[in-house]
Amino acid sequence: MKAAVYEGPRTVTVKDVTDARIEHPADILVKITTTNICGSDLHMYEGRTSFETGRTLGHENLGQVVEVGKAVSKVKVGDWVVLPFNIACGFCKQCEQGLTSYCLTMQPEPDMAGAAYGFAEMGPYQGGQAELLRVPYGDFNALRLGEDAAERQLDYVMLADIFPTGYHATEMAGVKPGDQTLVYGAGPVGLMAAYSALLKGAGRVWVADHQPDRLRLAEEMGAIPINTAEQDPSEVVKEATLGLGADNGCECVGYQAHDPQGHEDASLTMNGLIDAVRFTGGLGVVGVFLPEDPGAAKTQGEAEAQGKFPIDFGMLWFKGLRIGTGQAPVKRYNRALRDLIAGGKAEPGFLVSHELDLDEASSAYEHFDNRDDGWTKVVLHPHGSNGATRKGTGTKTRSPDRGDPTVEQLRQEAKKFGIEGRSHMNKEQLQKALGH
Repeated sequence: MKAAVYEGPRTVTVKDVTDARIEHPADILVKITTTNICGSDLHMYEGRTSFETGRTLGHENLGQVVEVGKAVSKVKVGDWVVLPFNIACGFCKQCEQGLTSYCLTMQPEPDMAGAAYGFAEMGPYQGGQAELLRVPYGDFNALRLGEDAAERQLDYVMLADIFPTGYHATEMAGVKPGDQTLVYGAGPVGLMAAYSALLKGAGRVWVADHQPDRLRLAEEMGAIPINTAEQDPSEVVKEATLGLGADNGCECVGYQAHDPQGHEDASLTMNGLIDAVRFTGGLGVVGVFLPEDPGAAKTQGEAEAQGKFPIDFGMLWFKGLRIGTGQAPVKRYNRALRDLIAGGKAEPGFLVSHELDLDEASSAYEHFDNRDDGWTKVVLHPHGSNGATRKGTGTKTRSPDRGDPTVEQLRQEAKKFGIEGRSHMNKEQLQKALGH
């Protein structure tokens, strides 16, 4: 079978590898039709982890079941399924508590917890950027999809990771209806955190980043973009909240956080949230932070290479902020989020910018890693697109409508007319105030 194989820093090759197969009676075998490149894949792609050469990447996977083990009773051949990036057993102490991201059975190291497809330090499992994927404990791990699965793969594949992960950030932060929420990071997970906050009824959601194409997406969904190359998120949020700060915040960047000039600072986003969130607020941290990052020795320092960096803990304590961290237990959320998609209440596939065949994986990784304009979320189809997009859309590469004014242009127009509150309004509110 064909697979996207890691060959070393910034080198991914699509080549023939040994076919995935049933290895245990509880396994299922899935023909992967849609698989995403994740921001976490870039940590491995850039050589910033211990990921072994020769392994297949990919932990955001969806497809159709082609074979089941003798012990599988629920999942059937022909079922469409989306697969949580967490590989879990369903019966260990952690899984019984719903903490499937910290499964004790599937992680072979006795002093570790948690397993995933094609991921550094999370077991020996191959990834799903391939034509076939072995799924352990298929009855537990596979989420079956409805009759619209084939034509809505772009929405449903987001259930493998980024939609539940973004939602998890809002859960740990304590987002509730009417809240004012700040999200650091407009990558796919940050956008899903903002989207989740809006689904929960947050009154205002700010998204801070310095990538204009990603901020445009935040703006289109109804969030208020903050370009960190031009504005200090803390100042923007405090101005909008009588100096009090946001009710809560989500960290969706991680240990390679950097300023607009490209200088890495793992403490940047955490300290920004500690400053911007009000007393007794909540923080949800889903950006990846690692206990060891040898690459940080050059880019940041020796302490950062050991996962240690200077956050404003005194202010965190003084403000009484609550903080939740860690990988999302996808199964806790994916069934309910699936039903929101099926019911037309959520369409997370809106952030997909590129759909490509698996053979184009090498180029796709390069563009995504470079943060090239418009490359916001990349989907690979190991067997060709074959109707993977929503009905009637065809394979797409999204580009913004250049005739549509940005939120900053609307703010400048509002300023000319003396419209109050312009700095706190999202795009829809500004257009309404201006009579557009």
